[in-house]
Amino acid sequence: MGRVFVVVGMKDLIRSATTAEGRALDDLIRNGNTAQRVVMRARIVRSYLGGMTKSRIARQLNVSRPSIDVWIRRYRDGGITALTHPARRERESFVIDAATEARVLEATLHTLPPNATQWSVRTMAAAIGISRASVHRIWRKHGLKPHRVKGFKLSTDPHFVEKVRDVVGLYMNPPEKALVLSVDEKSQIQALDRTQPGLPLKPGRLGTMTLDYKRHGTTTLFAALNMFDGTVIGACKPRHRQDEFLAFMETVEQCMSRELELHVILDNYSSHKTERVKAWLAQHPRVHFHFTPTSASWFNMVERFFSTITTKMIRRGVFLSVKELVDRIMDFVAEHNQHPKIFTLTKDADTILDKVIRGKEVLETLH
Repeated sequence: MGRVFVVVGMKDLIRSATTAEGRALDDLIRNGNTAQRVVMRARIVRSYLGGMTKSRIARQLNVSRPSIDVWIRRYRDGGITALTHPARRERESFVIDAATEARVLEATLHTLPPNATQWSVRTMAAAIGISRASVHRIWRKHGLKPHRVKGFKLSTDPHFVEKVRDVVGLYMNPPEKALVLSVDEKSQIQALDRTQPGLPLKPGRLGTMTLDYKRHGTTTLFAALNMFDGTVIGACKPRHRQDEFLAFMETVEQCMSRELELHVILDNYSSHKTERVKAWLAQHPRVHFHFTPTSASWFNMVERFFSTITTKMIRRGVFLSVKELVDRIMDFVAEHNQHPKIFTLTKDADTILDKVIRGKEVLETLH
């Protein structure tokens, strides 16, 4: 004897089942190895076969009416197998003609919407007269993301090629009996306190932090990254003038073995090139400065360390004073040196120069 269906309100509804089917549903529900989602589906169907209304099932099992309809229909069409291995929904076949696709691509690549800087799926759908889902599919097919933009900056340094080869050469092929140090300052680090305490992280809820803050002053972190072993020499100073820079370089020079030459990679900040700095270099002949190209601070590998300390300690930190901020920074440096990370450059000078040349060629063709 098969399942019995009763037509009510022009819908095929299940109202009874064989004893064997009822027992099979009960076994499925009681089996401790049954997945909980399958147990819920079986309970929905068993309750409905027992004569319970959909409204009562929804209240008792805390499920939605659409879910009840779905699993009753699937049981009707496929039996218990449909509850344990539900068939995947077949996606509707959406066909977008080539002309419409071409119009979307042309508008995306070569036009802008009124009163906006980029297209969205909504504005494009309205402009072309198709659905938002169709716009999304076309953009995904062609790898287009109008809402995103990637920043860049090309150096205009007239000695760009020479500086790139010099700095990259130090990173990838350091001289014998010498140390390569990447040196820079991270200035204006603020000791920020929050006006109200935030809520802690909990399951299902993010931690919170008020946007209001109190300023307690700033400090500057001077850092020298040893490219050989990844250790960092750090010092916090209230300002970043040539006086503080030279004092830091004195510390760095004294920390290093006298038997080694020191090749220091720096950016083009004015305090690195003063007459006093040149005089200091003359008095310390084993120290050699190598400057990165202008507008190319990413060549200075110590920036990687600055990014790490910003992400892990500074950005979301709460500091009641500059002293507390400085102490936390120096603790971070000390902990880093316990397990130093060696930062390496993976592209040689020719690869970097080829990429820059291609970038300039593309920009020139657009203007």
